[in-house]
Amino acid sequence: MLYVLYGDNFSEARNKLRGIVDSQKEKNPDASHFRLTTQEFDEGKLEEFLGSSGLFQNKYIIVLDGLLSDEENTKIILDRLSEIAESENIFVVIEPSLKKELLSKIEKKSAKVQKFELAKKGGVEKKAFNVFALTDALGARDKKKLWVLYESALLSGLDPEEIHRVFFWQVKSMLGASVSGNALDAGLNPFVYKKTSSYARNFKDGELVALSRSLIDIYHNARRGIADFDIAMERWVLGL
Repeated sequence: MLYVLYGDNFSEARNKLRGIVDSQKEKNPDASHFRLTTQEFDEGKLEEFLGSSGLFQNKYIIVLDGLLSDEENTKIILDRLSEIAESENIFVVIEPSLKKELLSKIEKKSAKVQKFELAKKGGVEKKAFNVFALTDALGARDKKKLWVLYESALLSGLDPEEIHRVFFWQVKSMLGASVSGNALDAGLNPFVYKKTSSYARNFKDGELVALSRSLIDIYHNARRGIADFDIAMERWVLGL
C-alpha cells in the first residue's frame, strides 16, 4: 500500500503522517516502523522492504522522507513504484512538493495521494508555520532570523528531527546547485535551482560540505544516544 503526502503545509502533512503510522500500528501491533531519508536510502534497502512481506511475517511501515528531491532516488522509486503500491507493507512518501509529471505517474499506481497547502493570506484561518521560511533564512545565512524561526517551528509542533531534515535538504540543494551548471544536472526544478544557486554564494568553499557533514553527525550521534537532538540542533543554528 502506498500513501503520498505533499505540499507546503509542512505541519499538517507531518500530523497526517503521524496519524497514518499510528493507525497502521493499531491495526498491526507487531509492525515495525522505519523512516528512510537521503542519508539511509539505497536500492538495496528498498529491495529488502519489498521482499519482506508475507503471511507469516510482521508488516513494515516505511516512511520515504524527502527522497524525491534527489534524481537518483526518484529513478529507483519510480522503477519499483508498482511493487511499492502493491506491497503488503505500508509505504508513505512525504515531500514538500511534487512535479506535475511525477505526481501523475504516482496517481496512476492507485496511491492514496493527499496535498497539504498553507492557508491563503487574508483568510480567517490561522496560517500554519511555513517551513520554507527556515530554508530561506538558512540560505540567506541570517543566524538571528533562523534562530527565531527555529523556535517558532518548535512551538508550532515540529520536532527537531523534522527540522533537521529540512535543513539537510536545503544544504544538499545548495551543494548540488553550486557544482552544477543547470537545474537538470543538479537534479532540481528550475525555481529551486535558481534560488539555491543564489543562496550558495553566501557560503565559502568547503562550508556547505562541512555543514552537511555536521548535520549527518548530529543525526547519527542522536541515534547512538551520544547527543540530544534538540540541544545539538540549537548549537548548529547558533554556530551557522
